[in-house]
Amino acid sequence: MTDTPPPALDRELQHPTRLALVAYLSSCTEAEFGVLRDYCGISDSVTSKTVSALEKAGHVSVRKGYVAKRPRTWVALTREGRRALQAHLAALEEIVTAARRAGAEQQG
Repeated sequence: MTDTPPPALDRELQHPTRLALVAYLSSCTEAEFGVLRDYCGISDSVTSKTVSALEKAGHVSVRKGYVAKRPRTWVALTREGRRALQAHLAALEEIVTAARRAGAEQQG
């Protein structure tokens, strides 16, 4: 066992649905609520709760408006959210690298 602390995973991005939603948003300026719901394969309620949790954490921003007379919600990844995703992915890579190294040493 080493004395190095474990990598810092982002607590808000550890849930697969939150991670998938943020990863999707990282590739676009913003996305409509329904697109996020369909991409993640979840209900309106779960999408709403997920977006609310990420908004509270400062990872996403929410914009509401209308298309014709229909209300719409758009979600965008914030700068903080983008940094959090990059750091989270780097921490995951660190975990994988350390595990592979430890496995290789055991095979030795």
